[in-house]
Amino acid sequence: MRLFAISSSRGAGRQTEAGFTLVEMLVVIAIIGLIMGLVGPRVLNSLGESKVKAAKLQIESFSSSLDLFYLDVGRYPTASEGLVALAQRPGNASIWNGPYLKTGTVPTDPWGHIYLYRAPAERGPYEIVSLGSDGQEGGTGTAADISNDGANAK
Repeated sequence: MRLFAISSSRGAGRQTEAGFTLVEMLVVIAIIGLIMGLVGPRVLNSLGESKVKAAKLQIESFSSSLDLFYLDVGRYPTASEGLVALAQRPGNASIWNGPYLKTGTVPTDPWGHIYLYRAPAERGPYEIVSLGSDGQEGGTGTAADISNDGANAK
């Protein structure tokens, strides 16, 4: 797009062109690229950290729901019943005041993987584990396993 400005000085009949040169455009693109190179990794890192925090909060919510299940049924769900027992009545539960989850279904972790439920666990009656961003046991950073015992899962 070209912008024309008419000058009212001596050259009243001449038109002058105004716009950006190729060099000016390249400088602006280079500056934007540098800013994105500095800011982009920080934004992506904070996104990954927020997913870890969301997984920890979901695990705490499951723990509260499991405690309510325990108060009603008198036991924690078995490993075969899993976290589904918080959303659907297990067949052998005579007293069940669920669903114990607001949505009525067991949500996946922030990366779309299912939570693992182990009962009994090494450090308590149960363990809830998110396998992190990679969906596999182990890992570091956002790929590290997250569990309700406060330490990385094994």
